[in-house]
Amino acid sequence: MVGKNEELSVRRQCELLGVTRSTVYYEPKQPDEEALRLKEEIMVRIDYWHTVLPCMGTRKLAKKLCDDGYVVGRKLVRTYMREMGIHAVYPKPNLSKRNFKEAIVPYLLRNKPILFPNQAWSIDITYIKMQHGHMYLTAMIDWFSRKIVGWELSDTLETAPVLDAVRTAVERFGIPAILNSDQGSQFTSDDYKALLKSLDICQSMDGKSRWADNIMIERWFRSLKTELIYVNEFRSPRELRRAIRQYISDYNTLRPHEALDYATPETVYNSCFALNSAGLDGTRLAC
Repeated sequence: MVGKNEELSVRRQCELLGVTRSTVYYEPKQPDEEALRLKEEIMVRIDYWHTVLPCMGTRKLAKKLCDDGYVVGRKLVRTYMREMGIHAVYPKPNLSKRNFKEAIVPYLLRNKPILFPNQAWSIDITYIKMQHGHMYLTAMIDWFSRKIVGWELSDTLETAPVLDAVRTAVERFGIPAILNSDQGSQFTSDDYKALLKSLDICQSMDGKSRWADNIMIERWFRSLKTELIYVNEFRSPRELRRAIRQYISDYNTLRPHEALDYATPETVYNSCFALNSAGLDGTRLAC
């Protein structure tokens, strides 16, 4: 029995609480600024090599980073890739949990003719570097016109920004018949699937590790990064958001697109609604 006013040694207190003395004296070490800066540098290089060669796995990426002068191992590269929400695009054994498998839906766009705007959109998320830190960009592209119809910038990989991007795009441009994505956790979530169901949008998903199924938005991400992100140092999310907004505006309204016979995405998107051709002036088709 311990008296009310009796002082206990640290050893005795630890014995009574069932903890070790090292736990009491432990002080978590805070990462220094240099370590954080180096981590961001490595993540930027991972993003660069993944954009250039998306099929490279952790082993080859680690080799590339070592060639770039960084002392890294495969495990560290894997950790950073998970944090960034990216993965190599090559066929892998299906080790998915049953619940995840049940969340996968078929790919609806294989050999499907795309005849008018809003028939099919693609959505995806990508890592965006800044001078200090990083953000994540969710973007959507219309398959027919190549127009960017929606985007959202966030500092997390949570589902909420994806839902906000979809809602905003639908409010501005109407409801697409099909919305295609990869098999990321945001797109297999119950909230995302419920939103698409409530809007009467047919959900489509890429085949496992088939990056070509979502090629249009992937190509646009590559253009955005090589032309804007990699050649600038954005100091704040506000500055980054302003630059992305201007880039998207210029891309949609000013930039001729070879696949559109050198018309702009905005021109093609709007002209199809203006022309009452074959009854396809913006009318939604079933999936």
